[in-house]
Amino acid sequence: MTTPRDHGGGLDAAIARFGGTRADWIDLSTGINPRPYPLPPIPAEAWQALPDRAAMDALEAAARDFWMVPAGAAVLAAPGASALIARIPALAPEARVQIAERTYNEHAAAFDIAGWEVVRSGPAEARVVVHPNNPTGMLWSGDDPDPRTLTVIDESFCDIALGNTHVRGKATEPGTLILKSLGKFWGLAGLRLGFVIGDPALIDRLRDMLGPWPVSGPALIAGRAALEDMDWANHTRQRLHVDVARLDAMMQAKGAEVVGGTALFRLYDVGEGAAWQDRLTKSHVWTRVFPYEPRWMRLGLPPEHGWDRLEAAL
Repeated sequence: MTTPRDHGGGLDAAIARFGGTRADWIDLSTGINPRPYPLPPIPAEAWQALPDRAAMDALEAAARDFWMVPAGAAVLAAPGASALIARIPALAPEARVQIAERTYNEHAAAFDIAGWEVVRSGPAEARVVVHPNNPTGMLWSGDDPDPRTLTVIDESFCDIALGNTHVRGKATEPGTLILKSLGKFWGLAGLRLGFVIGDPALIDRLRDMLGPWPVSGPALIAGRAALEDMDWANHTRQRLHVDVARLDAMMQAKGAEVVGGTALFRLYDVGEGAAWQDRLTKSHVWTRVFPYEPRWMRLGLPPEHGWDRLEAAL
């Protein structure tokens, strides 16, 4: 039996169950920045021609500069972090992999499908950590005294605070892979662009697995522009921290307790998560609850026009 998948999103299912159209709903079930990076003009040839190697090299160079990747580590762009997550288990012989229970569950699903034994603690040949964790926001110290054949550090939500990254300290360690995503902080989930940083030998194998032209021409252009725009990144970090404080104040005024999260999403103890979710659906506000902790509800940040609607729904 494969590991069950449970995600945010799924707005189509909410619409089918509770009515309305997509335009009627505010989707707060994900941790995607609701004010995305403004896409640059995309020339026609980016849609018509096969992506060229020079554009891929330029994108990966921009990624190396943005994340300050040390010289001994490799960088690979891919069609989303999920495409990398699905392939990483094939990089080492099937054995045991240690993955926390309350974390992003695609990692466990990918290793399970590949024939690995997923354990929550104890000895294991591989380890996956999500840093900061989704949904708790907990940071990983980097301490791991046990030798590993493979260590995966998912930093999809780490760009809100670059000082917390393990790229400079861990990316040159053998067997280590660090994942990055343009879907969260930059708000470009539909672009399907992610990166892996780390062990050159493993990344060469991932490059072969992905085959030619793994990243579309438009994504090459948009991704490079986003990674080179430090002014936008710095301003966005400041705004996200202001917005998340506003969200906390709004939820606490209604009796919710903050139990975790990041500047892109917040995790609340609301007593009965499912009851809160059902109540908010009456105002076409979609949230995230968790089968393993019925008291929790996670909210992403509303779009600019959604703050008043959320407050009214609460």
